[in-house]
Amino acid sequence: MQKVILTLVCIITSFFFQAFSQEKETHTITVTISGMTSDKGDVFVALYNSEKDFLNKSFKGTIVKVSAKKATAVFDDIENGIYAISVFHDENDNKKLDTRIFGIPKEPIGCSNGATGFMGPPKFKDAKFNVTKDISIPVKVE
Repeated sequence: MQKVILTLVCIITSFFFQAFSQEKETHTITVTISGMTSDKGDVFVALYNSEKDFLNKSFKGTIVKVSAKKATAVFDDIENGIYAISVFHDENDNKKLDTRIFGIPKEPIGCSNGATGFMGPPKFKDAKFNVTKDISIPVKVE
């Protein structure tokens, strides 16, 4: 009887250990940025994972160099989910997005899916995309 109980305990423990120790599936998002008119400055790339944080607080971010008027950013270890991307080309290399009156950007900007704003910034619903595998997202700045 003790052997049966011990065997059951081992099977149950193994089942729970296996269920809780499995790693979540992750993917890579490669962002290819085009539309720059010069190689001056850097491109700031932000990845968002929620509508409420979109354009305010990025989930992940990176700064990439411009070469031949293009840039590429890579985000690794991204879990399945809904995401959006925004970028801006910091042409004068002052580490911030320069704006005009009413917050209108002076420097080239872009979002995933080519999302643009009408009388305001782009919306998350227009920029969002689903990640279930490695994915490449093109973004053109204007």
